[in-house]
Amino acid sequence: MNIQTNKKIWALILASLITAVFVPAIVFAQTVTRGYSSDILLQKGMIVKLKDDDPNKVEPVKKENEEKIQGVVINPTDSAVLLSGEDQKVFVSNTGPYYVLVSTQNGPVSVGDYVTVSSISGVGMKASDLDKVVIGKAVESFDQADITKVRSSAKIKDSVGNETEVKIGTIKVDISVGRNPSQRVNASLPVVLKQASETIAGKPVTPARVYLSFFVFLATSIIAGTMLYSAVRSTMISMGRNPLGKKAIIKSLIQVASVAVMIFIVGLFAVYLLLKI
Repeated sequence: MNIQTNKKIWALILASLITAVFVPAIVFAQTVTRGYSSDILLQKGMIVKLKDDDPNKVEPVKKENEEKIQGVVINPTDSAVLLSGEDQKVFVSNTGPYYVLVSTQNGPVSVGDYVTVSSISGVGMKASDLDKVVIGKAVESFDQADITKVRSSAKIKDSVGNETEVKIGTIKVDISVGRNPSQRVNASLPVVLKQASETIAGKPVTPARVYLSFFVFLATSIIAGTMLYSAVRSTMISMGRNPLGKKAIIKSLIQVASVAVMIFIVGLFAVYLLLKI
């Protein structure tokens, strides 16, 4: 058996081990639902958060606490794995496709719209570019004209006190609690930097992080460029003065160029981390 065959066998063994260890772990993490207690009756589909004075209890989340969203109340039979204690009968999931209570407060919900918390505690609505956090992306649509999905109605007041009636229903949402990808970013940020940062991070980024990332990129580019320029210039001069030392001079150039490239790569990685995290 030759060396090449041995390498292929070891590669297959390593790939099998990775698959056997990591894939089940990822699936398990995505399907586990945790149980909690609650002081009030919670409906299936309600958006909840942890109670401030007791992390083992959940309660409907209000709009002003949207950044504390824990997940959605689901039926225990809808999850593959449940983690709960004896008195924990409210099951909450923060990932996967589940039914969520939504309203028409921000208009009809279409397939693909992001869903966030509405003014009605525990009930979602179509997210706008002003909302910071979303519960996930709608898999189904909801409109007040669709009587098959409307379960109830409620009256809410706007900022000037005017009452508006909204319809409430249940639709399936691909739950993935996180920052709103369509959130509006500070308009003072240049369009080019805004687009570049969002492309790299895959989400809106604060101006402070964008400018810091730009500074890091600019600094590392200048350092790497200066090193390369100096090395090339010195190489040309040295080869002109000492043609016999060409081999050693080129070797030195390669070493300097390698360091410059490494500095540039580290700078790019730093920029990626600043924008992504």
